Amino acid sequence: RQGERLSVAVTNDLPQDTTIHWHGVRVPNAMDGVPHLTQKPIAPGEQFIYEFDLKDSGSYWYHPHERSHEQVTRGLFGALIVEEKKPPAVDRDVVWLLNDWRLRPDATLHSDFDNLHDMTHAGRIGNTVTLNGRFANRGNSFEVRAGERIRLRLINAASARIFSLAFSGHRPIIIAYDGQAVTPHLPPGERIVLGPATRVDCLVDCRGRPQERFDVTDDFYRDRAYRIAELVYRDEAPLAAGRFAPPTMLPANRLPEPDIKGAARHQIVFEGGAMGGLRAATVDGKNMPIDEMLRGEGLAWSINGIAQRHHTHAPLLAFKRGQHVLLMMKNDTVWHHPIHLHGHSFRVISRNGRPSELREWRDTVLMEPKESMEIAFVADNPGDWMFHCHILQHQQGGMMATLRVG
Repeated sequence: RQGERLSVAVTNDLPQDTTIHWHGVRVPNAMDGVPHLTQKPIAPGEQFIYEFDLKDSGSYWYHPHERSHEQVTRGLFGALIVEEKKPPAVDRDVVWLLNDWRLRPDATLHSDFDNLHDMTHAGRIGNTVTLNGRFANRGNSFEVRAGERIRLRLINAASARIFSLAFSGHRPIIIAYDGQAVTPHLPPGERIVLGPATRVDCLVDCRGRPQERFDVTDDFYRDRAYRIAELVYRDEAPLAAGRFAPPTMLPANRLPEPDIKGAARHQIVFEGGAMGGLRAATVDGKNMPIDEMLRGEGLAWSINGIAQRHHTHAPLLAFKRGQHVLLMMKNDTVWHHPIHLHGHSFRVISRNGRPSELREWRDTVLMEPKESMEIAFVADNPGDWMFHCHILQHQQGGMMATLRVG
């Protein structure tokens, strides 16, 4: 619950080093779980204790940051739910943890984690989708009761897959992005789009009748549509005669408000990938042609002309503690990129020059191909913080950097 202190002892029984990153949680830098940047990796057989105060309520998750393109893909992740001190009035609070897997015909996991095609294209898109660990296309029914209001916490834990969820017969009302309250609203087209690592809290009012059934489908990729779940109405009398109060805004977490006019402005350009125009980038201080990057280093992406191989490197940008920052980001590629900033939440100020209507808080924002976006935040959390694409194959392929605060 918000305000409590969390202590987690992580013992590494893997044959590889690992860490745990608390995605979206504003933690002290030493607890952020980035190997070689904020901590020494947890070696096989060793233990590390993560301990921090839960300042913000909301829907978060955890995953490794050591070989995350492999370890997350193998299933090392989980939900972290921080309840409000006074939770909103709903009949049920439910978590849906979404993921996909690339399976062989015998249902074993493909081990091509360093596949260059995945890294240079859309990332590792699986052929099987799961909801809370269960196969989505195999009778994944979710029982509901007419008249109930459900708070549904959607978490995309996939390494690359983007979801676009449609709730047939229902109109989900979004009340939070990435753990932060937002003005209740219907999503565009009444579809909820979830980039990798993003979270959405929504209200689902069950207005159906007993014994009715409705599909929840994902069709972001035209050739990979899935039925995620089936809402199955119990054969019971409706609750409260099916009357629903207008949704109210969640209590807001105490985030420092950025001063847009007085903010330091910085340009960020994401480049590379298949069908991109990247010809060369700086790798470990050396200018390297794209052919050498690909064949010799397994790199294909850059941020401001720098392709990064490791978690330890000089900061791309440095800010004084408490400085107000506006990042003017340009996705100069033909691929989507969910951009994640560690240690902070930021406001989305504009997209393609148009002011954001919601000015929502995010910690991970999905950029469309060729899209421009402005985000703003107060750099109030001291330390070296990762800033990267959360398509994990893109991160591994060079699309990551460090922002230094203080």
